[in-house]
Amino acid sequence: MKQALPDAAESTLCHWRVKEFLEKLDKQPSKKVLDLNNCALGATDIKELIAILPLLPDLEEIDLSWNDFIGGALQPLTLQFSHTPKLKVLRLNNCGLTAKDVTFLGEALEVISYLEVLDLSWNNNIGGNLSSLTQKLPKGYNLKTLKVTDCNLTMEDGKSLAQLLNRIQSLEELDLSINKNIGHSLKSIAQELKYVSGLKVLNLHMCGLKQDGFQCLDYAFQYLPELKKLDVSCNREIGGGIQSSAAHLASLNDLEVLNLHQCCITEEDMAVLTQIIPLLSSLQELDLSSNKSVGLSSENLLSRFRFLPKLKSVLLSNCSLQQNSFGSLAEAALHLPELKILDLSWNKCVGGNLKLILKALNREAELQELRLSSCSLVDKDLACLALVIQDGPLVKLQKLDLSYNHHISDQGWATFYQGVGALEQLSELDVSLRPKSRRDCKEWFGELLAALLKLPVLLELDLQGWVLSKRQQKQLESFNWDNGRNIRVDSLPGAQTTELA
Repeated sequence: MKQALPDAAESTLCHWRVKEFLEKLDKQPSKKVLDLNNCALGATDIKELIAILPLLPDLEEIDLSWNDFIGGALQPLTLQFSHTPKLKVLRLNNCGLTAKDVTFLGEALEVISYLEVLDLSWNNNIGGNLSSLTQKLPKGYNLKTLKVTDCNLTMEDGKSLAQLLNRIQSLEELDLSINKNIGHSLKSIAQELKYVSGLKVLNLHMCGLKQDGFQCLDYAFQYLPELKKLDVSCNREIGGGIQSSAAHLASLNDLEVLNLHQCCITEEDMAVLTQIIPLLSSLQELDLSSNKSVGLSSENLLSRFRFLPKLKSVLLSNCSLQQNSFGSLAEAALHLPELKILDLSWNKCVGGNLKLILKALNREAELQELRLSSCSLVDKDLACLALVIQDGPLVKLQKLDLSYNHHISDQGWATFYQGVGALEQLSELDVSLRPKSRRDCKEWFGELLAALLKLPVLLELDLQGWVLSKRQQKQLESFNWDNGRNIRVDSLPGAQTTELA
């Protein structure tokens, strides 16, 4: 008969078994967190994992994401969840889950009463089978975050999700992004959102929303007073529907993030947004990118940014800004003391007029990211940028994108490099040319090397399209080697990228 081990000895043995398993995967043991994300778990690893789960009764978080072998093997794992009653976070992203796995997981959730975060994103087989999970969750379940990004959800899944909402009234974050069929059942979901009045994040990016879907959302907004982030980006068919369905959007007093990227917003929509957006006094991040009507009708809206002093991120890439609307934005920038990110890429009117926005930046603002890709910049724009860099308003800049501006001469680039060295916190700089473009950089290469010595935290320098001689390549390689940097150089047609750390 096998003699039982004393409690201390048994505890030591359990700890040793867990430690041995985790160290094999280059992980440190923890009583509360089991992070095996992207560990390439094999069949043997999963068997060992099943064996050690009962030895971790204090686990609060399990992350098995990006492990393909989990798919089809979830049942024996879920049977062990009864030994982890304190589990609060379960992440199973991109695990190749099968329809049966979804069923087993639903049964397991009945015994994990404290679960707060469930992330099942990037599992295509959840589509058509979500009800196997949602029907198992009892009323009053304490789930706070549910993420099912890109799970191939069907219209029926959307209806199952809607029926779940009145049973998980504690929900604070709902992410349904990249499920193109959800738009067909959005009416059902929107009607049930009234049961989750504490919802703070709603992500409907690329969900196939149409005009009537956004109208249903507007109805739901009146029941979501704590909503902080709303993402309806890449839903092109809602364009034209905002004008008649945004009555309650203005009531979202706590809204901090609004993403309307690529929604085909019309001029009529813009007229409504011009009245509503300035009322969102807590707004910190606004993305209107890839809505070309913004530049045609946005003079009033951009000028009214002055009523949003908490704005930290303004993304207006590819908005067809005109000189008048750009001028209005420049005037408003003076009233944005917390601005950190500004993206004006693909707006040609910036070229020749960059000084308007640079000189209008609030002196208290500490801009960290400035994107000016494909803005038709010219030499005087870079000369102004070099002067402003020396003057101080951009002293905190970490990322600067000047790519695809082919009108700048060699002298213009030389002037810029003479001034950029003052950006001591700059970590990323992109001055790439357009794809397939090639230009020699010998006229300013010396200024570039001198600037690199003054940029102590620069990690990425993108020079794609600039042709370097073998000697210049060696100089950059030496600089990389001596300073532990990462410099990428697309040097000559057919030449390999230099990437040294």
